[in-house]
Amino acid sequence: MKQIPLSEHGIARDRINPHALKVTDRLQQAGFRAYVVGGAPRDLLLGREPKDYDVGTDATPEEVRKLFRNARLIGRRFRLAHVRFGREIIEVATFRGTDDSGDRAVEDGGRVLRDNVYGGSEAEDAIRRDFTINALMYDPSEQVVRDYTDGYSDVARRRLRLIGDPELRYREDPVRMLRAIRFQTKLDLEIDPDSKRPIGPLSPLLADIPPARLLDELLKLLLGGCAWDGFRSLVDHGLWQELFPGLLEDPANPPVLIREAFRNTDERIREGKPVTPGFLFAALFWPRVEVEARRCMDQDGLAPVEALAAAGERAFSKYTSRVSIHRRFSTMAKEMWMFQPRFEKRRGKRAMRLLSERRFRAAYDFLLLRALEDPDAEKLAQWWTEVQDADPETRNRMIFGKSRKPPPRTRATP
Repeated sequence: MKQIPLSEHGIARDRINPHALKVTDRLQQAGFRAYVVGGAPRDLLLGREPKDYDVGTDATPEEVRKLFRNARLIGRRFRLAHVRFGREIIEVATFRGTDDSGDRAVEDGGRVLRDNVYGGSEAEDAIRRDFTINALMYDPSEQVVRDYTDGYSDVARRRLRLIGDPELRYREDPVRMLRAIRFQTKLDLEIDPDSKRPIGPLSPLLADIPPARLLDELLKLLLGGCAWDGFRSLVDHGLWQELFPGLLEDPANPPVLIREAFRNTDERIREGKPVTPGFLFAALFWPRVEVEARRCMDQDGLAPVEALAAAGERAFSKYTSRVSIHRRFSTMAKEMWMFQPRFEKRRGKRAMRLLSERRFRAAYDFLLLRALEDPDAEKLAQWWTEVQDADPETRNRMIFGKSRKPPPRTRATP
């Protein structure tokens, strides 16, 4: 084990989240070992501001709960304690051991179903983590970084390396392949060749992961500020095809609409603006939905809005068993699609009402994406842009063909 001093790593105690310090200090004062672990030490060493703080300790979850009245125990696959400070949560995990005789369940293929083997040393806990850069432990009391896996060196080299045999570790938890892509793109790291090599051959293992867990990891990747790079890396490593087989005709060369949807999302995140997964899924599924909607109109005689609704339902239903896309995301995507034919109605009260409808802004932004490839959509987008920017009198003239003055006010009777 290496101990990197403050003079070398430069992470002073006052740079640590005060709530994380409260947790480590109280645990240490009670006679337990407790360190800031996981992503926080890694991010601080990379010059980034940690989003979350986790604590590793030799205290059991029940012992943590006795020390903190604001703690509650969660999890079944990995039992943890959440210590809440207002809206902020410090996650506290007990050191896991390497003894398989405890509460640990493993499938024949090697996938870990449950892992609550407590009582291990901090060294055992470190080597049980996924990547070396996530195994660093910061001790606030001594202001040293404890390193059991040479993770400090990997951070300095900006290298992402699995702990142990890569194939075995991916088989234990195939989601680690998605995490590798997320850390690579988000932190601008290079995946170690030995850790990269098994990803393509083992990508079919994602089919055995619960769809809800895949969605959770996918959203972390796509909403982390590097959606476009993350998408391309998923494609390059053969993982996208396992998540959404056949959704895109050529994932390596997606339509401009999809590329720009990813880039727009990344830009909004950098600017601190809100984003919604529904918009990304609307872009990703649009090429398939557009083709299916035309078929519904030609063969089934459906009106455009009805055809888009039917096509969208079929598209999402096909992939729900792979990635459990929340109903609120798919509903938003379908509402934006069904809005598109309505943009063609540019005259009368319906057009005016359109401007005030709840999904107008999202649907309009989607129309702008369509305009990048579709000349007809480009004309519509230009008109709806102008009508939004116009003063009330000009807007009325554009929609109603003449200026509409508001009715005169009537004086109230005494």
